[in-house]
Amino acid sequence: MILRANCKINLGLDVLRRRDDGYHELETVMVPVRGLADEVEVTCREVPGVGFRAEGLAVDCDPEDNLCIKAFRLMRERYGVDGVEIRLDKRVPFGAGLGGGSSDATAVVLALDELFGLRLPEEERIACAAALGSDTAFFVRNVPQLCTGRGEIMSPVALDLQGLWLAIVKPSEGVSTREAYAGVTPRVPAVPLSERLRRPVSEWQGLVTNDFEPTVFAAHPSVRAAKEELLAAGALYASMSGSGSAVFGLFDDPQKAAALRTSYIYPME
Repeated sequence: MILRANCKINLGLDVLRRRDDGYHELETVMVPVRGLADEVEVTCREVPGVGFRAEGLAVDCDPEDNLCIKAFRLMRERYGVDGVEIRLDKRVPFGAGLGGGSSDATAVVLALDELFGLRLPEEERIACAAALGSDTAFFVRNVPQLCTGRGEIMSPVALDLQGLWLAIVKPSEGVSTREAYAGVTPRVPAVPLSERLRRPVSEWQGLVTNDFEPTVFAAHPSVRAAKEELLAAGALYASMSGSGSAVFGLFDDPQKAAALRTSYIYPME
């Protein structure tokens, strides 16, 4: 099977509180970006175990630590699947807050479910994905979702972004999730994110915020500069995605988006 493992952006990200299990309670809306995707190919083989080959963008982790391999091991432990080859063609920048690695892992879960005829119900596929990370579960549904808990509790959210264009800028430096969380100060906003997102997109700036931005911007001025570049170019709204370092802007004019120094420009669904 060959799957397109698309990335996502976060519309707002509130870090509400630190949990007893060491994770943080979040509230965010994740939206799929179907135009920017990795390619994940999973095939069966007669030899037990897993073979893994990575192409495209180089990923700064040992192959044994790749989430694709971790997804295979999880599925083997839970359901006894075995003997596969995985090829990853990496196109989504990593260390960007775009969820590329999480999307890859979920693609492996979905591929193994199909290839081995497991026919897992959606809630079980979500549980498998959630065991691999905080935003992996989102990619099982892969439609706009209000995500709470540590990101794995999802509910549908109505968004009308048609007619807008998305521009993604990825600075050369990356930001680790650990670094982003180390500097964040949890808080519960007076108005829930779901209510703030009901306002027109043109009113989101300064209202729909990402709690990771202050710390990341202080440590990585190029990320702040990228956001300022998007706003200066005429973005209706600009924000960092997830824990960064990618930032994105929503434009009502594709010509304004095209003027940016970025390779990632897509129409919103």
